[in-house]
Amino acid sequence: MATPEISVQLYSIHPELEADLDGSLAKLAEIGFRTVEAFDFVRRVDALKASFEKHGLTSPTAHALLLEEAGVATPDGLLSVPPAEETFAAANALGVQVVIDPFVAPDRWATADDVKRNAERLNERAEQAKEFGLKVGYHNHDHELTAKIDDRPVLELFAEQLDPSVLLEVDLYWAFAGGADLLPLLRKLGDRVIAVHVKDGPMRPGISARELPNDQQPAGQGDVPLADVLTSDLTIPYAVVEFDHYEGDTFDGIAQSYLFLTDTLG
Repeated sequence: MATPEISVQLYSIHPELEADLDGSLAKLAEIGFRTVEAFDFVRRVDALKASFEKHGLTSPTAHALLLEEAGVATPDGLLSVPPAEETFAAANALGVQVVIDPFVAPDRWATADDVKRNAERLNERAEQAKEFGLKVGYHNHDHELTAKIDDRPVLELFAEQLDPSVLLEVDLYWAFAGGADLLPLLRKLGDRVIAVHVKDGPMRPGISARELPNDQQPAGQGDVPLADVLTSDLTIPYAVVEFDHYEGDTFDGIAQSYLFLTDTLG
């Protein structure tokens, strides 16, 4: 197995980025990161690029909404979605190689037609991305595993309908919360898995991305069998630390997760 490159999803520190983007990225570099996963990058591509160059960081993967056509409701208000071409141009300027859609709502995975429509639209985005020298991907939560058609998780059906160039980022925490046996799932999805999200926490009844948990823990301290995946014979290019929410000092949680990864990966 090739050792994954360790990265961190910048959503984990989104309040800190808003308060002090350059200082926050400097702290990640001090922890030891050389690779990050950008999000919400279109509006601040110049600031991110300058800070990346200053601190020796790159963002080969990044998150951006690709399948939404209008605004998305968030706790902070309505998040606007730029045209795909604008997103891809910004990604190109930032040095991103793969733009990953992080979320399609649960009610859009209810039927076989829904799954087909999601796959077709992401395939269309993949064709657009090629014009910018980019690839696209999709990142799961729990609902793509709990929703099933003919007793199969919709994530598997979705993957089968994607163009071979379209990649997947498997969130190990949310896949496990959705009932997946992680190693068999990853083997089924195969070489299109470009990255895994490494996050942890207690698994308890009713855990769902519909209501983000407040008890996530540094990697290796919860119930998700992360080491089983990371020490397997799978080839996964990137292992990306992430917290949806962390009750403690987020930089400390990230540092503990980084140490877990460096110890596990050797």
